[in-house]
Amino acid sequence: MNHTNMHALDNVHPGWLGRFLGLALVFGLSGQAVGAQPADESSASAKPTKPALTVTTTRPEIRDWPRTIAATGNLAAWREVVVGAEIGGERLVAMPVEIGDQVERGQLLARIDSDSVTADLEQARAAVAESEALLAEARADAGRARQSRGTPALSAQQADQYLSAEQTALARLTAAHARVRAEELRLSRTQVLAPVAGIVASLSATQGALVQAGDELLRLIRDNRLEWRAEVPATELARLQPGGPAQVLAPDGTPVNGQIRRIAPTVDPRTLTGLVYVDLPTETTGRPLRAGMFVRGVLDLGASPALTLPQSAVLMREGFAYVFRLEPDGTVAQTKVGIDRRLDDRVEITTGLEATAEVVDSGVGFLADGDLVRLVE
Repeated sequence: MNHTNMHALDNVHPGWLGRFLGLALVFGLSGQAVGAQPADESSASAKPTKPALTVTTTRPEIRDWPRTIAATGNLAAWREVVVGAEIGGERLVAMPVEIGDQVERGQLLARIDSDSVTADLEQARAAVAESEALLAEARADAGRARQSRGTPALSAQQADQYLSAEQTALARLTAAHARVRAEELRLSRTQVLAPVAGIVASLSATQGALVQAGDELLRLIRDNRLEWRAEVPATELARLQPGGPAQVLAPDGTPVNGQIRRIAPTVDPRTLTGLVYVDLPTETTGRPLRAGMFVRGVLDLGASPALTLPQSAVLMREGFAYVFRLEPDGTVAQTKVGIDRRLDDRVEITTGLEATAEVVDSGVGFLADGDLVRLVE
């Protein structure tokens, strides 16, 4: 500013001078408002946002998927046979089987001391011989009585006595034979034989112990068959049918296929679950499946169409499932969906997405709602 201008300002009223200086500070000597954006900066803001990620996309596929019910339950013998002693008061002298042995029907499982039973059998046979001798004598007397009956040599009363003695001797012989058969039966029961084929599941008696009639000696898993007793919610029981397929997962991870044999007609009122009995292959008994195991498995309800996506396209966040749907302007929209079945690397979408939608295939964890993306050619 020159001297002339400075002189002119001296004549300006002080109030006007303050206003002039304030406006100069606000607008600047160039006439541009303070804080106003330059023209080149406003044009830069108008440029499109840089894409957040380069992505690939996919569309849902409709596939026929098996529908299953997950369940848990115990493995048990299809039929558990209890083998016990049928005679009492004798010692167990031998048990030639061990737990886990496979036995055939009629195989020797245990042997009970038979000395006293053998002695009783010999005594019964001696009684038979005695009864046969008495019967022979009685028959001879009865024969003579029949010939002399009605003559002075033998009265009618004596003849009746001889005939009655013959009948008594015959009855005693019959009883003696019955006693022999009973002792032979007792003797046979000192050899405990397998009533069915199966696997020895447990031993309850000890060699040398004094056993009584009815004492449990061991248990067999009949025909080596196990069954899975799956606990299924009562609301799902009506969807199952006998003969349907099922699969059990053994503790070592081995899948074992089975078949639904029957469905229990009652429901546990405490747990509101019913039992579904699944037959399992006999070759899996003992390994990898054993009675008493608690296992998981699935019951097959048949196949049904499913709208599916790769699992990589689904983002799990705060307990909900989301996909990023591609919009016409190149941005993505975060969309909440419902999911159900999973098979291999795909998941079923039940709600929130139409079959024609295009969604981001992978890398969804790096995206946010409204992000601009670039598609891979």
